[in-house]
Amino acid sequence: MSEAVRFLLLVALAAAALTTLMLALAWWMESERRLRRTMLKTLGVAPEVEAFSPAEGKAAGLDFDEGQIAVLWARGGHGLVYGFEEIEGAEIIVDGHVVARVRRGEPRKALDILAPEAELVVLRLMFMDARYPEFELNLWNATAPTLEGSPSEALRLGRRWLSHLDALLRA
Repeated sequence: MSEAVRFLLLVALAAAALTTLMLALAWWMESERRLRRTMLKTLGVAPEVEAFSPAEGKAAGLDFDEGQIAVLWARGGHGLVYGFEEIEGAEIIVDGHVVARVRRGEPRKALDILAPEAELVVLRLMFMDARYPEFELNLWNATAPTLEGSPSEALRLGRRWLSHLDALLRA
């Protein structure tokens, strides 16, 4: 009888250890954590301004000290780092309409609308790169259940990105 009890306890202990290991692995590989780790490794420092879209597996971050912007996709599997001089501009797109824009050599189109019922808010970053001229990041997507926040918060984040990029393009 004691051998059977020992065997059952050993099986239960192994199952508990395996479950704990799998939970820890799932936590470690969670999309936003993975993107944050990759962003830190890509830039070498924590970005001063960042935007994440875990549902898409995309992220963008600005490092003012080194003068660079990093964009990641494929859950951090791929990415590019651009110098500030390679930034062409940025746009905020709400439900398919450009509502704000900053572009090198053009006047800023300020964000002057509120869209509390928006279905999709996108930050489009544009670069002087023939192969990858733009990078789009969903700041809000009503159809993606994993995104938290609201369209208003997404617009605030987008406006902050445009303000930073506007200052960089004018410098």
